[in-house]
Amino acid sequence: MAEKILMKGNEALAEAAIMAGCRHYFGYPITPQTEVAAYMAKRMPKIGGTFLQAESEIAAINMVIGAAAAGKRAMTSSSSPGISLKSEGISYMAGCDLPGLIVNVQRGGPGLGGIQPSQSDYFQATRGGGHGDYHLLVLAPSSVQEMADLVFKGFELSEKYRIPCMLLADGTMGQMMEPVSLPERTPETVSKPWALTGTNGQRKPNIINSLALAPHELEAWNQVRFQRYATVQEQEQMSESYLMEDAEICVVAFGIAARVSQNAVDTARAMGIRAGMIRPITLWPFPEKALKAAAEHCKAFVSVELNMGQMIEDVRLSIECKKPVSLCCRTGGMIPTPEEVVQAIVNVHQGGKQA
Repeated sequence: MAEKILMKGNEALAEAAIMAGCRHYFGYPITPQTEVAAYMAKRMPKIGGTFLQAESEIAAINMVIGAAAAGKRAMTSSSSPGISLKSEGISYMAGCDLPGLIVNVQRGGPGLGGIQPSQSDYFQATRGGGHGDYHLLVLAPSSVQEMADLVFKGFELSEKYRIPCMLLADGTMGQMMEPVSLPERTPETVSKPWALTGTNGQRKPNIINSLALAPHELEAWNQVRFQRYATVQEQEQMSESYLMEDAEICVVAFGIAARVSQNAVDTARAMGIRAGMIRPITLWPFPEKALKAAAEHCKAFVSVELNMGQMIEDVRLSIECKKPVSLCCRTGGMIPTPEEVVQAIVNVHQGGKQA
């Protein structure tokens, strides 16, 4: 087993990306993810990689497009306002069917907001975020170890399906320090016959493009892409269950909210309330299978979020509104306390509603 070292979340994901074979990083500084760029600035030149601080977030995402089109593992990182600026380029990546890793270490909003942790970019991430019909693969870590592990998973899934992947963390995950194991792994290689690698006179030139002026052609592209999305939804849902075997009340939470919620579930159990938790790891595809199974024996659900209520919509859709779903939330950079989550569970247990 690899030795564990104490690392900050932002630095752990950056080192994991290098171990996963990423040699091209393009970014722009913004709190609370600046350490990703700073780490890459030091490490990339030493391993023959490319670090480039672009003149803007817009430039950075377009550089990722260029490297990804050449078949290289490339990534960028930012925080909420910067991701908004990258959204046009992310849509182009989706339209070109290009893989790549986009890291969003979320901060409070809207607007410039603040620099404290938030989960208010859930809609932006899970609904695409830019223009057009498309999805991103969205992975949500809840520890520094997962910040590293999900980088490997993100690159692998992105290349397998040719869908851009977003690692959706938050300021707490990025800034906290925890022991993390970074084992040496041989990156999984995927054949990329579509890449712009030069023909050497041996094949027809590849064309990577998201422009289709003929409506019937664009419709066909979208239909084929959504067939691929359906495969992802069927095969790649990931979640973690905690004390769900006999649970009557299911707490649903991801990221830092899940860590708070797990403590609350333990407290509720000590009070005699049969609570459990489902932690989505993939936010898209959302783990609706796990939620549907829980709805067979749970009487109610509590969605715990660092926003005004976004994931709660997917919880309700997953269980087809067959059971009541309450919201426990803080926003603006505030994090619910375990006591607040416990109170939400108690309210549901007693038949009331969380305010």
